[in-house]
Amino acid sequence: MAHPRPGDTVRVHYTGRLQDGRVFDSSRQRGPLELTVGEGQVIPMFEEALTAMEPGEERTVAIPADQAFGPRRADLFVSVDRAQFPEHIEPAVGQELQVKREGGPTAIVTVAEVSDEQVTIDTNHPLAGEDLTFDLELVEVRSRG
Repeated sequence: MAHPRPGDTVRVHYTGRLQDGRVFDSSRQRGPLELTVGEGQVIPMFEEALTAMEPGEERTVAIPADQAFGPRRADLFVSVDRAQFPEHIEPAVGQELQVKREGGPTAIVTVAEVSDEQVTIDTNHPLAGEDLTFDLELVEVRSRG
């Protein structure tokens, strides 16, 4: 069997773990992830590992934070006037909120601090600063033909 090449569609089961072993995501309960190789749909090292595999093969890949979602950045903590929050939202530390970006996709942000006047939100990716480990199983490769 050939390894996946750019343009091929692959189906892969994965389980993502943090350095302490906690699972942050897995396809095992919902079915394999389907993606097209070379389209940048996943972390580059995740995709590179897939291109070295054959269907039915399993492997584990460790991805350092700087090659996953990057370091946690202090400049991505933003203070917002509490009055800008919709009345039905009572912000609390640790709460995740969906924010619509101008001209872009919806992002998940985390409330980092709350005062009477301000709410500080963390706009870093939730996995920023984390070294990640993925257990991969290449289920299928469909050649671009």
